[in-house]
Amino acid sequence: MRVNIYTLLLSTVFAGYSLASTDLQIQAKQDKQLHAMAKKESALMINFTELKSLDSWRITNDGVMGGQSQGQISLQADKAIFSGDISLANNGGFSSVFRPVESLVKALETVTIDIEGDGLTYQLRMIVNLDGYRMAYKQSFDTVAGQKTQLSFTLADFQASFRGREIPNAPVLKSEKIREVGFLVTSKVGGEFSLVIASMSFQ
Repeated sequence: MRVNIYTLLLSTVFAGYSLASTDLQIQAKQDKQLHAMAKKESALMINFTELKSLDSWRITNDGVMGGQSQGQISLQADKAIFSGDISLANNGGFSSVFRPVESLVKALETVTIDIEGDGLTYQLRMIVNLDGYRMAYKQSFDTVAGQKTQLSFTLADFQASFRGREIPNAPVLKSEKIREVGFLVTSKVGGEFSLVIASMSFQ
């Protein structure tokens, strides 16, 4: 049986193309898996299991404007509790808590929080640095006293604000731009507040 040398050469070439194509498919699959792993790692935002994690949180009350509201952050049963007292004295009426976060990967689209509220309305806030300024992106959510709830929000729907004023022409919030996460409570009625935060994740 005669074997054509050209047939053998062509077979070798096509086999090479096939192997190269397979290698590319394997590499693409590995890249996809690595990206998925990076997203998963970036999703863990808050550590509720160690007391030292409290050092990462920063409370900002209306005292910066002369108010007398008080807020604090504490840990209990692997959950964070943002609580305090809202005072309307001296035109006050808000308390907030923030913590810095490591850079998130690109293209994350939603943030999900597991909370237990007290019947008040809160704001979930994301902080970015825009042209040297600290810009807040906010999303309000209502709570029911004593009710555990999981809420998901699209990052693109967060409203930009600067020093209490909404900025309608601000850039859309991007996950890789987020530098801090936090919560804010404001009320026209004085009194105690308490928000239990069980988890926060990005997808």
